[in-house]
Amino acid sequence: MKESIVVLDYGAQYNQLICRRIRELGVYSELLPHDVSLKRLQALSPKGIVLSGGPASVYDRNAPQLPDWISEINLPILGICYGMQLLAATFHGKVEGTSRREYGPAKIAITNHSPLFQGIKGGDCWMSHGDEVRKLPPGFHVLAKSLSGAIAAMGNDSKKIYGVQFHPEVTHTPFGNQLLKQFLEICGCHFNWNLSSFIEESVASIRKTVGDSRAICAVSGGVDSTVAAVLVSKAIGNKLHAVFVDNGLLRHNERNEVKSILSKFPIKLHIEDASDIFLKKLKGVIDPEKKRKIIGETFIRVFEAKAKSLKGIDFLVQGTLYPDVIESATRENKLAAKIKTHHNVGGLPEKIGFKLVEPLRYLFKDEVRALGKKLGIPNPMIERQPFPGPGLAVRILGSITPDGLELLRQADAVVREEIGKYKERSSLWQYFAVLLPLKTVGVMGDGRTYQNVVALRAVHSSDGMTADWARLPWDLLSRISSRIVSEVRGINRVVYDITSKPPATIEWE
Repeated sequence: MKESIVVLDYGAQYNQLICRRIRELGVYSELLPHDVSLKRLQALSPKGIVLSGGPASVYDRNAPQLPDWISEINLPILGICYGMQLLAATFHGKVEGTSRREYGPAKIAITNHSPLFQGIKGGDCWMSHGDEVRKLPPGFHVLAKSLSGAIAAMGNDSKKIYGVQFHPEVTHTPFGNQLLKQFLEICGCHFNWNLSSFIEESVASIRKTVGDSRAICAVSGGVDSTVAAVLVSKAIGNKLHAVFVDNGLLRHNERNEVKSILSKFPIKLHIEDASDIFLKKLKGVIDPEKKRKIIGETFIRVFEAKAKSLKGIDFLVQGTLYPDVIESATRENKLAAKIKTHHNVGGLPEKIGFKLVEPLRYLFKDEVRALGKKLGIPNPMIERQPFPGPGLAVRILGSITPDGLELLRQADAVVREEIGKYKERSSLWQYFAVLLPLKTVGVMGDGRTYQNVVALRAVHSSDGMTADWARLPWDLLSRISSRIVSEVRGINRVVYDITSKPPATIEWE
């Protein structure tokens, strides 16, 4: 990268929102561990550092601290929430717990002029803290206070070091983007990062990495793997082989749809039927984490076998995205709680016979879709809704059986067909059916039934990291329910999931 803003991770679950806001402003940003090495930091050519929020107290015994190199870099710094408190404590101010904790909406008043708050009049913001800065470090000034009297922002203009107690990255802080933009201006950023430059830099990097070797790309027919395949193909041409693995966990007619989609691109496509292998390994497995790890390892073993038959394959291309990395809590973001192991991140075995190429690893879903358009991928492909790599394995709660898979395929086909007719379907991020490990009593044809329950899930989201359940029309839900119960033998009850993310995740497992 020619320039970036590095966000140091202190453990808040949605720190990636800071990166998103900065990228939206035209500057590349990446989330790194708080104890990242100076060498790794300098590889990104940072123009400034943001210290994220986090759940710790600065005086906790094992509280994460500033990295040792912080005094060497002479870069502008913005501390957010815990980041502000850490700056205050490190530079000889004072932080204490307080009875006037602030969680949720708050108001601040600007008390001093500063380039950080240029043109900002204060007002509504979002707070989430139990400690507060009681005494400023030498050389710092109070820039804003909350209505409770707590210090809401501080700064040292000469050293270009600032702290804000509120969260500018969330939409509940209306002036947040303006504040972040002004911090980027303080950093001397040029606001020239965009997806065109990303393509140019990625192609050059992939070409250099792969060299004279060849690669296979794991494709699923979804947006991520298709974009990854097209991008890598742009870099290495016919040295790329796309491999689609039928793992027996696909939706109705998925294999034929994928073949039709990928045949439109000048990429060598190989289809491997490994359904028997996957289903045998998953037999009797209930725990979702075990499912994901089994699927991740089995995919790799199938790819290894295929690569051996093709010969000269040293690299495996995956469509891994930034949310996959964040939710899997890899060593790159070790302070974040692990939500679930994504099969292509934490689900990979320790030893694999390839070097990984993951060109989308630091992109969000909406950025990948925009990238796909830049690469000339048709809209129907770009707008295809996400489908998890483990497939229907994480939409069947409990043990996976051939009968259960068939029930879910039929129910899901009804859901996709009916919502496909819905005029506002483009506003939906994802919609699907989930087979629950329950049976309930019902009445059909004047007789008693004791059959399975299916849950419907439909959400709105921009990046998959947060989501709100979709308020689908009642007549649409009624039609879906009636069709599933009438057409799918073995299901007598349909329920609708009205939980947002958080506290739930989009997928049920």
